[in-house]
Amino acid sequence: MSSGPVEPYEGVTGVANDGGNPLLEDLNRYYSAGDFGWIMTCSALVLLMVPGVGFFYSGLARRKSALALIWLSLMSIALVGFQWFFWGYSLAFSHTGSAYIGNLSNFGLMKTLAQPSVGSSKIPDLLFCLYQGMFAAITPALAIGACADRGRMLPALVFMFIWTTIVYDPIAYWTWNGNGWSFKMGGLDFAGGTPVHISSGAAALAYSLMLGKRNGYNKVNGLPYRPHNVTHVVLGTVFLWVGWFGFNGGSALAANLRSVMACIVTHIAACVGGLTWVLLDYRLERKWSTVGFCSGAIAGLVAITPAAGYVPPWSAFIFGVVGGISCNFATKLKFVLGIDEALDVFAEHGVGGIVGNLLTGIFAAYVFPPSSHISLKKPSTNFHHSDYIAALDGATVIDGGWVNHHYIQLAYQLADSVAGFSYSFVMTCVILFLLNLVPGLSLRVDEHQEEIGLDDDQLGEFAYDYVEVTRSLDHVIPGLTAPNSTAGSISGRDPEKQV
Repeated sequence: MSSGPVEPYEGVTGVANDGGNPLLEDLNRYYSAGDFGWIMTCSALVLLMVPGVGFFYSGLARRKSALALIWLSLMSIALVGFQWFFWGYSLAFSHTGSAYIGNLSNFGLMKTLAQPSVGSSKIPDLLFCLYQGMFAAITPALAIGACADRGRMLPALVFMFIWTTIVYDPIAYWTWNGNGWSFKMGGLDFAGGTPVHISSGAAALAYSLMLGKRNGYNKVNGLPYRPHNVTHVVLGTVFLWVGWFGFNGGSALAANLRSVMACIVTHIAACVGGLTWVLLDYRLERKWSTVGFCSGAIAGLVAITPAAGYVPPWSAFIFGVVGGISCNFATKLKFVLGIDEALDVFAEHGVGGIVGNLLTGIFAAYVFPPSSHISLKKPSTNFHHSDYIAALDGATVIDGGWVNHHYIQLAYQLADSVAGFSYSFVMTCVILFLLNLVPGLSLRVDEHQEEIGLDDDQLGEFAYDYVEVTRSLDHVIPGLTAPNSTAGSISGRDPEKQV
């Protein structure tokens, strides 16, 4: 590993190859120790986001399904971790492939070692595989929030493996792989507006549609209940906010100024998004909402994700405001559509991702004016201080967006968004329809199981055992209820109907 200047890689490129023989040469000499350290750290940060999703969803849901949502997020790490090693990485990031999906030239991580990756020449295939594997793990974890209160665990696990293979991997390929149609078209997606957020939001909407409405759902008011544990919502938000520095900052795929700028705009958008949502909620209830702030911060983070490495800091304010407002009002779309989408995954990630993609088409900043044709290595008197973002890594050149009069970019962004949303929604419906036909893989619990909760029925474990023992008066005042009554128990019907 080099702590100074690195040697240029002169081995095989463009096809699957180990990049050299570690028994005969030092393969580390092609890469910077700083880049390695940063991307490995970012991989760990993105990994921490997955349980963050679980805690966020758990806090928003009812307590009788709280543990199930955390469990599903952890299972996403394990299932997708295996899938990524088995064939996921090869399908998404093989060096060769069609315009839509890769091949199996890196099956089982064979020939995945020191060759410069398809993402960046700054890091090798092996490190790129580690980092991108965390993106693959968090995406189905986001979508599976649709299982809240009524989705069975086993079909959800089978779905995550199949969905990652059939939906996530192709979308990641066409977005980020140099052979993909969207990449060649000129679509800009720095860290996952379409592969992560739009695809998971569309999948959550489709999953909710296929599961059907929860018992007691009202088409006017939905199934009104308060988030059962706001502390879990805050904890999940903290995990996600911190992890997003690795999610967006690491997507520069090197330790450089572009990576730092991505972290800056990410933080600004999150701050502004949180403030925007709080103010929107305050105008209605005259209360300062903690859940509202957390939801707004996530909305800002989602919106800035596709743009983080392309836009100047001042535009991050706009991403936060527009992202917060759009996602806030999008929470009402489920009533218009008549779909019981319990945790607003579609509103936060689907709508937030689309908004972020479109704003990227407006505010993405090119390097120099098109007429200059000046090398990145040379100074220019035509340099615009809002147009330097992509060039901060010393290599990237883009055509820019509307602010730089490259008007077709918005059409590219729209095409990518529509394709990603449509593909994810339709394929999710198809996968779930077929799964539901398989004996033992029915998607939904029955009415009684839904009443007692997923934690009791599916896991046999509970998030708050000690609370449930003492939450009812019959445990404090003997004789208040009949002997052996289940009132107050999580496996029975408590005074709050376990909401």
